[in-house]
Amino acid sequence: MMGERLQELRKDKGLSQAQFAKILGVSHYTVSSYECDRSDPDDNAKITIAKLFDVSVDYLIGLINEPLSYDRNKMTISVPESFDNSDIANIKEYIKFLEFQKFNVQAEK
Repeated sequence: MMGERLQELRKDKGLSQAQFAKILGVSHYTVSSYECDRSDPDDNAKITIAKLFDVSVDYLIGLINEPLSYDRNKMTISVPESFDNSDIANIKEYIKFLEFQKFNVQAEK
């Protein structure tokens, strides 16, 4: 399960195995091994991966199915599992619009 998630996160970010390996300081063979579930990253690598993709380590290792943010200081919202990155990008744009709208209403007062 972790390997599948790693591969999906890496591809969503537009990284090759070689690029991802360079970030982690391992070989691309090691990344391939992670993605095929033949081995698991060590704890420090898991933290690096979670930060890179902004997902919780719990999501990364399969304890939860929602990719909550690594940064627990951020407010998080839950979106349906059927939403893809495009849907999430649209949600983020809508949030920006709401912030802009709120700022303009406050400025008019």
